[in-house]
Amino acid sequence: METCYSPQKSNITSYGATIVAITTLEAFAGMWINAFIACVLCIGWIKKKTLNSNEKIVLLLGCTRFCSLCCSWAYSFFSIIYPNYFYVRPVLQLAVFFQAFFNHCNLWVSACLCVFYCIKIANFRNSFFIYLKVRIDRMVLWLFFGSGILALGIGIIAYDVADRPHCNNRNNTREGNFGRANIKMDKHFFPSFFLTGFGYAASFMAVIFAAVFLLFSLWRHKCKMQKNSMKDLSMEAHIRAMKSIFSFLVMYSINFVCLVLKMVYVTKKGSYMTFLIIVFEYTFPGLHSLILIFSNPKLEKTLLKILPLERSVKHKICMS
Repeated sequence: METCYSPQKSNITSYGATIVAITTLEAFAGMWINAFIACVLCIGWIKKKTLNSNEKIVLLLGCTRFCSLCCSWAYSFFSIIYPNYFYVRPVLQLAVFFQAFFNHCNLWVSACLCVFYCIKIANFRNSFFIYLKVRIDRMVLWLFFGSGILALGIGIIAYDVADRPHCNNRNNTREGNFGRANIKMDKHFFPSFFLTGFGYAASFMAVIFAAVFLLFSLWRHKCKMQKNSMKDLSMEAHIRAMKSIFSFLVMYSINFVCLVLKMVYVTKKGSYMTFLIIVFEYTFPGLHSLILIFSNPKLEKTLLKILPLERSVKHKICMS
């Protein structure tokens, strides 16, 4: 009987093969996009010897999303194709820890970026808001530190859950069920689910308030420019910024709903809803990073330089 659990053998279903194919395509596309962001900003950092606060947040976001996609894809790939590799302790526990840590880093750094944009761009006369606008550049490192601590806490909780005996038997680890497929919301696991849900909700509320305040400020400023017959270029810039923020708000909201549904459908493997959740889970990091590229003139200019080069290389290869 032990030979059927050999790590070299793969017992993949058509559903698992579909998940692996789609997540591989989305993950590698997202990793390329975020690696591009990180490389461009790092090169600029080396040349100029400095980065502004916005670039620091975007750089950290690109790095965390790259690591998050890499860990999530590796976890999904091996848990579906070769699940027996996770029988060796603490491989499963470490895989769950790093996946939870980088996923929550991604969420919290995204929220920090939205809050930073709101405080920097929005124009309110409230004294506390003015104080934050003056101090926000100095608070960026503290935001990073707080995001890392929260993500680390969630990662430790995930490690503890995966280390429970209920999650480590072979029946639970077949076909990628590690610590998820058969976990019941009992007294042992409820605190971990509650804290994870609280982390999701807190980051989502921060994004909601920051995006709504920023959209209101930009809309009010746009109305003032219309009354004063300002230049069309300023109007177009404000409209483009509003569209970018609104698109991020919509994507982050959908991502939040998917995270909540993932917790609800944690015991229902192979359902259509689970498939949709997994697909969007890998779509959000790459798609939002692509929007960040086209909203940043430096990143957009570099990308447009690279794309013609890639096309010419492909053309030469085809011709040869």
